[in-house]
Amino acid sequence: MSYLNQNHTPLFTALKEYHKRQVVPFDVPGHKHGKGLKEFTDYVGSTIMELDVNSMKCLDNICNPIGVIKEAEELAAYAYGADHGFFLVNGTTSGVQAMIMSACEPGDKIILPRNAHKSAIAGLILSGAIPIYIQPEVDDMLGIAMGVSLESVEKTIGRHPDAKCIFLINPTYYGATSNIKDIVKVAHRNAMAVLVDEAHGAHMGFHEEFPASGMELGADMSAVSLHKTGGSLTQSSLLLLREGIIDPFTVKKNLNLMQTTSGSYLLMASLDVARKQLATEGQPMLDRVLKLSRDARDRINKIDGLYAFGKELIGNPGVFNFDESKLGVHVRRLGLTGFEVYDLLRDEYDIQVELADYYNILAIISLGDTEEAINRLVEALADIASKHRRAGELRVINNILKNPDIIISPRDAYYSNKRVIKLEEAEGEISGESIMAYPPGIPVVSPGERITKDMIEHIKMLKEEETLVQGTEDPYVNYVRVLGLGNKR
Repeated sequence: MSYLNQNHTPLFTALKEYHKRQVVPFDVPGHKHGKGLKEFTDYVGSTIMELDVNSMKCLDNICNPIGVIKEAEELAAYAYGADHGFFLVNGTTSGVQAMIMSACEPGDKIILPRNAHKSAIAGLILSGAIPIYIQPEVDDMLGIAMGVSLESVEKTIGRHPDAKCIFLINPTYYGATSNIKDIVKVAHRNAMAVLVDEAHGAHMGFHEEFPASGMELGADMSAVSLHKTGGSLTQSSLLLLREGIIDPFTVKKNLNLMQTTSGSYLLMASLDVARKQLATEGQPMLDRVLKLSRDARDRINKIDGLYAFGKELIGNPGVFNFDESKLGVHVRRLGLTGFEVYDLLRDEYDIQVELADYYNILAIISLGDTEEAINRLVEALADIASKHRRAGELRVINNILKNPDIIISPRDAYYSNKRVIKLEEAEGEISGESIMAYPPGIPVVSPGERITKDMIEHIKMLKEEETLVQGTEDPYVNYVRVLGLGNKR
């Protein structure tokens, strides 16, 4: 594949050629180049609507690409050092699910960290795989989960040598990475595939000062959110495969089970252009990201009561390397929760950060950021530290839940009969649904797990902080669904 020219954008070019021809549409979508949705078209612009088209010969088809989509996917695979690439228009969620379904059959064991995204839990339900959780390392001062250690992976493999694969996160939401290269070696020695959730690492293979990507480190598959840190449109992602353990036809078959047959050409074309940009301009653009993020850290760390953590964490448990584009700020010494600072930034300063937890906020610094934007963030944080701080620090609480007791598989729990009870009465029951704050979308409890007092208290804390809690039938999470009578021990 060395002949592939990363300056080419086969899909985007074909879409522009189609647009030039001013084809009269008698196919779907029904807005017919925007004419049938005038109010929306007038606001977003006619070109966008004219490019929102359906599959056709000249534009290929996402379900069985043989033309320009195939060429664009090959370019993406080559850029990331993979053998195969698959465009995703259902987000990285569909890629994570396809990875697990391609590596596991019903009843197979999969080793994964408990701080995996909810899409991994959905992958367990869809595949019927049995989770074997590894407890991620925890930074007690920051109150956040980091990566998994090589030692914990080796011990888990020793206890479960029949596991089919290992699922890793590269990087975590807050930027920590595990020693994936050595974990891959251990896994492959034990005939296990390595799957990598790279939702927040789309940029990492294009600059030597960032952690290495899953494909560079020998992983068998990775799901990459180009829309998060690579510049493409929201919901557009990429699934990468290294030939060997997992068959590419199996991957394609599983993707076609879940992904739409009407792939958005706006999303796919943005993937094509974002890949080109990273492959041809990634180094200077990511130089700028590093400069902005380092400058922000230096300035924030001069504000009394704030700590913007970074590469100094490398070497701590669960931090093999660190992605500096993740600007995590520890706010506990202000006497404020991360949730409160998150709300203040949005409501009083018109600044939207990625997420908050009890002690921290997280801002993502990426290709589109500017010095002006960084200045606004730093000045707003300084103003909050001056005007809103409370006397004393927040007390340290155990904010990270330990690995749960898995009573039945997520798939069996998902399909079991359930009843509804009050959240406060759920201790000891087996959960019939996932409950999580979103973002980050990491379940506090998943289907098939025993609900503990700590889980209930954690969920109540999230509600008190007015965090967006999802996954439950009851949108207010006053009630939860648990498995039928007789589950309580």
